[in-house]
Amino acid sequence: MFKLMAKYLKPLDWLFIALCAGFVVAQVYFDITMPEYTAKLTVEVQAGTATMKSIWKNGGFMLLYAFASMVSSIICGYFASRTAANFAKTLRKALFERVTSFSAAEINKFGTPSLITRTTNDVVQMQNFIAMGLQMLIKAPVLAVWSICKISGAAVQWTVATVIIVAVIVVVVGVLVGVCYPKFKQMQKLTDGLNTATRENITGVRVIRAFNAEGYQTEKFEAVNEKVKRNQLFTARGLGLMMPVIQTCMNGLTLAVYWIGAALINKAAAIPERLELLGNMAVFTQYAMQVVMAFMMLIMIFMILPRCMVSGKRIADVLGTRRSVRSGDVKDVERDKNVPVLEFRNVDFAYDHGEGKVVSGIDFTVNRGETVAFIGATGSGKTTIINLIERFYDVDNGEVLFNGVNVKEYDEEVLRGNIALASQRAVLFKGDIRGNVAYGDEDPDDDRIRTALEIACAAEFVDGLENGVDSPVAQDGTNFSGGQKQRLSIARAVYKGGDLLIFDDSFSALDYKTDMLVRKNISSRMGELAGGTYDDRQGGVAYDNIKERPRQPAVLIVAQRIGTIMNADKIIVLDDGKIVGMGKHKQLLETCPTYKEIALSQLSKEEL
Repeated sequence: MFKLMAKYLKPLDWLFIALCAGFVVAQVYFDITMPEYTAKLTVEVQAGTATMKSIWKNGGFMLLYAFASMVSSIICGYFASRTAANFAKTLRKALFERVTSFSAAEINKFGTPSLITRTTNDVVQMQNFIAMGLQMLIKAPVLAVWSICKISGAAVQWTVATVIIVAVIVVVVGVLVGVCYPKFKQMQKLTDGLNTATRENITGVRVIRAFNAEGYQTEKFEAVNEKVKRNQLFTARGLGLMMPVIQTCMNGLTLAVYWIGAALINKAAAIPERLELLGNMAVFTQYAMQVVMAFMMLIMIFMILPRCMVSGKRIADVLGTRRSVRSGDVKDVERDKNVPVLEFRNVDFAYDHGEGKVVSGIDFTVNRGETVAFIGATGSGKTTIINLIERFYDVDNGEVLFNGVNVKEYDEEVLRGNIALASQRAVLFKGDIRGNVAYGDEDPDDDRIRTALEIACAAEFVDGLENGVDSPVAQDGTNFSGGQKQRLSIARAVYKGGDLLIFDDSFSALDYKTDMLVRKNISSRMGELAGGTYDDRQGGVAYDNIKERPRQPAVLIVAQRIGTIMNADKIIVLDDGKIVGMGKHKQLLETCPTYKEIALSQLSKEEL
């Protein structure tokens, strides 16, 4: 936790901390000085020498010091809040950047709900600790030491009473914090579980209602909610005992000071000595309370410290996780018409490097302008191959080459900048259609957006909207149908363009006619989004401008429907992670039983 503070507090924050410490010392000075004027007034009143002038003088100084203490506290609070807010902002940014840089393996390791909790709730825990700690952690020891120095010359009996009361408070607090600490450690994990249950219920609300499973889901949520409640009640009850104990100790200390003071005054023979003891008793009472208050502030810190330490460790775990996919050094894509756009060489892969291989012995090439399709049963490894191309995961064995270079050697931004992906699940972002189609482009080209929408057969329904491409898109595109979302996702990939276009089961929600039209448009109209063909140029030219990319990219299609892929230049049939057939449609019908079985399950012999 403290390592995070040392790393992510900026120089300006350290200046604020120094100013905060200075104002804390000033505040303690003002608080410590006020009892001296109380003593003077007490002695004067008891001696009968008090006048209105002396009362106004001493009372005025007390008011002045009280006001100065208040101002110092306000300024200190301002600097503490600024420091805490700046630290939280910096830490959230670091977490967000680290999480977005993770490969799929790291995302799966932590889980999405847990990463959200760590970026929000855990950061807030540390922010609150800094905001309170900068004031209390500095003030408590300064106040305690200064007060003890002030009372050290007083009667030994008073000092012993104060030490005993403080010792009782420390022991009680230590026991309670020790009992509650394990529960604090569980709290953040339980918060993860609560977020998971909430997220599942909200995202799956339509399925839940369709199956009349509201009661079932409510029971699942209540089970998690009950665990959180029990944990919070346990810690609240434990820590709730602190205040009564502290209050009792403070009252007991006051009684002890007066009881001891009364005994000392009775023993004193001379009047001046009695008056001095009376003044010391009044001052000692206030200083003793200051000592107890110092320990109370430390106790408040100890109440929030355990949970903050757990949050700090959880954040450090994320920031300290090394990415399994490291970016390479190659910054340019060298294109040669004699080199395939994509090549797999004897590729093996297993999730989490386990023994059960998801794909094994994968060998194929994709040439420029070629359309290659993948088909196979669910779980045969189709999407896994796409993930390996984009380096969401790295292969265990073999090589994946993009334009003749191993994908591991590319800078990730360069590699993914030259590959366009329409994912299996059509993901839309909150904003408008223009921003979703031209996603990531800081200077969107309206003509290019229009062409991309036409190629994806989305222009018709977009034109029918009141604001056209400026029409709003809800979070996750919930204001559009599944087919509309898929077409907008396809349009986004088409707008981006690149050497390789990947459609990972992106046509599943389209009707057969629209499916056919989209594929036809991709084959015939992609040139409208580029400034020339690859053949017009020499090999080895790197295209930095999105409008200067090759006229016709290579296309990869993952699909379940035979009608979507039967006209592809090459069809790759997968079964249990292995290639069991490769060729054109008619060839595979004759040579690949797996492909023929899939085909006959969808179309009749005459249709095939």
